Amino acid sequence: MVEYRYFDVQHAIETHDMILKKTGGLPGVKEKGLLESSLFHLQNDLYYPTFEEKLLQLVFSIAQNHVFLDGNKRTSISLGAYFLLINGYPSWIVGDFIEKMEDLVLLLVEKILTKEECGEYIALIISENPLPELLQLKLVNALSELRMREEKRQ
Repeated sequence: MVEYRYFDVQHAIETHDMILKKTGGLPGVKEKGLLESSLFHLQNDLYYPTFEEKLLQLVFSIAQNHVFLDGNKRTSISLGAYFLLINGYPSWIVGDFIEKMEDLVLLLVEKILTKEECGEYIALIISENPLPELLQLKLVNALSELRMREEKRQ
């Protein structure tokens, strides 16, 4: 059985505060209990048996559940990157994860990609495998859908 390393709620809050200090936004925790629950449940191997599933759930739960007043997507990516680092992933994979997750998290929150589809991308990113042509096409279409939605909002 693989032993994974985790972080606590205080680290998540400090990461969030650091991100907002650098990039701006409304500070504060909106749902501390939900944050605690999200981080606690990641450790349950029955619910999330693989590292990829744990990472996906971490990113999804922070971004989707809006546990902070602002910066949930940014914080979800940063916490995902930290989770990779403390579990021994090299910096180039972490950097690739951060870069690619900027679009993926937005697509996830906008419900253009499902959680499962996002999980497929995450698994490929951290395994350093290229995206199959079908997934590339799906991503291009999803980004087009996002642009159309953003244009309608303006």
